[in-house]
Amino acid sequence: MRKRLLTLFSVLIVGAMLLSACGTTTETVIETVIVEKEGETIIETVIVEKEVEAEIQPVTLNWNWGTEPPTVDPSLATDTTSVDVAGNLFVGLTKFHPVSGEVSPYLATEWEAGEDADGNQTWTFHLRDDIVWVNYNPVTGETVQEVDADGNPRFVNANDVVYGAKRTVNPETGSDYAYVTYIIKNAEAINGGDEELTLDDLGVVALDDYTVQFTLENPAGYFPAIAGMWIIYAMPEWTINEWGEQWTEAGLIVTSGPYSMESWIHGGELNLVKNPLWVDADKVQIERVEGVMIVEASTSFALYENHELDSVGVPLPEMDRVKADPVLSLEYYSAPTPCTYYYGFTNNKPPFDDVRVRAAFSQAIDRQLLIDNVLKGGQEVATTFAPPGIFGAPVPGTVGLGFDADAANASLQSYLDENGMTIDDFNALDVVLMHNTSEGHARIAAAIQQMWADTLGAEVRVENQEWAVYLSSIQNSSPLADMPHIWRLGWCADYPDENNWIHEVFNADSGANRLRRESGAFDALTVAAAQAQDPAEREALYLEAETMLTEVEAAYAPIYHYTTVAVTKPWLTRNYPPLGANDFFNWTIDFDAKLAAQGQ
Repeated sequence: MRKRLLTLFSVLIVGAMLLSACGTTTETVIETVIVEKEGETIIETVIVEKEVEAEIQPVTLNWNWGTEPPTVDPSLATDTTSVDVAGNLFVGLTKFHPVSGEVSPYLATEWEAGEDADGNQTWTFHLRDDIVWVNYNPVTGETVQEVDADGNPRFVNANDVVYGAKRTVNPETGSDYAYVTYIIKNAEAINGGDEELTLDDLGVVALDDYTVQFTLENPAGYFPAIAGMWIIYAMPEWTINEWGEQWTEAGLIVTSGPYSMESWIHGGELNLVKNPLWVDADKVQIERVEGVMIVEASTSFALYENHELDSVGVPLPEMDRVKADPVLSLEYYSAPTPCTYYYGFTNNKPPFDDVRVRAAFSQAIDRQLLIDNVLKGGQEVATTFAPPGIFGAPVPGTVGLGFDADAANASLQSYLDENGMTIDDFNALDVVLMHNTSEGHARIAAAIQQMWADTLGAEVRVENQEWAVYLSSIQNSSPLADMPHIWRLGWCADYPDENNWIHEVFNADSGANRLRRESGAFDALTVAAAQAQDPAEREALYLEAETMLTEVEAAYAPIYHYTTVAVTKPWLTRNYPPLGANDFFNWTIDFDAKLAAQGQ
């Protein structure tokens, strides 16, 4: 059995030292020499050219992950940080083009739809046969190809894809994102623990070593986009079986993508190193990603201004200065992003188990005022969940509850009157708004907290938690007593279809139903929309569903649709993918310019 030292982490410094290769270079140096001149021994200082050993620094991207990734296990990842890491370590069947967002070949070179004998839609993917499984050794700095028990090299194949899909669906894995796979035949029943089915009944099979076929519950033209998601990545079964939950640690993890994991110091840094055995390694210019985990946007921005980070988001308090600064304004980037920032209401926790309270708190948020005075990044007011550009998304401003102080007060007063309460009685309930630790989220929470106080007279207590703890707190399985009344989240497109939005996130049977809403008319609408094949019919059903969720149930409060607001150093050429992970392997750095700016 292959054994990798669990003590690797105590010698990571050695591995880091090996990253810098030594070579020779000619330098002009000043030397003191002893020479014979006219029969006398004289000590002189002379200028000479000589070859000296020089350290060659790898082309390095300095990046801020923003927080500790809760995991980099593709089956378990649910957040953008984890997906960013996994997306550079592993290869999916498909990928999104980093600019257009179109589904493009990746592990699969081509695919086609068909039908099985029962008339179910199938999708068949034809895989390339030259992508290898590798392990990076942090001590030696070597990347080696994995081999099987017989010494045969391991290439990523159809069986690895089948294993990855089954592992995500397996209820023992505990994947919070397994619901995305429910379009695959029998996935929902298996994940729900149906004892009459086994993992072998899942609608995925390897037709041969490099052909994998999925059978769907319902026809879905968008399935090639789902097929590229991290939850269906090919995964290394032998490594997972050997190391269990530890398999994603540096030195143990086996990967297939453009980068390998060099080190992961939990709570401190996570570094990636270029995979020299990657099929397109010659096209990957950035050799190393040094990733820190700085939560405070102000600290991250200060490091950027000191040339210690290459691209960062702009903190809200710095927005005006960045736009006015002659240098920073040239490095500034802003563009719409298919993401929505929202406040969820815990629908079964009093007093938010009453729709009037939820509607009041939603209509008391002046979203445009928030954008103009706090965010300042050109965000768009959101009154529905899916943003423009997503199939089935309503026309902005046509659906939902916007700011309406009179309607908000009337709704809350109706609730108070029916329950014989005053606003003081309501405030005694100690309503809690929770967000994950972030200066930006804190500013938004403070602004909305004040809006609720000014408009409704409602006093709300704000709390924050570190990201991984926060995600655990707001799971729909956490005790109701521990669940805050109101909580913030953002949702970004996994694929550009409404099914990925209101159905997968808010359906009562979804694993992501943090709202804890009960099943009703809305759920039937989203199921019907997913099954419908006529695009016009699907759009009409999704419009009705968005209206039901935001106006009739007032189940949550959409706040704004994102823009990416960032600054990037002139030596970094990067993209801003609208979907999926940041693709560091497509970015480039003028490293000489970077070193010069750093005084090296």
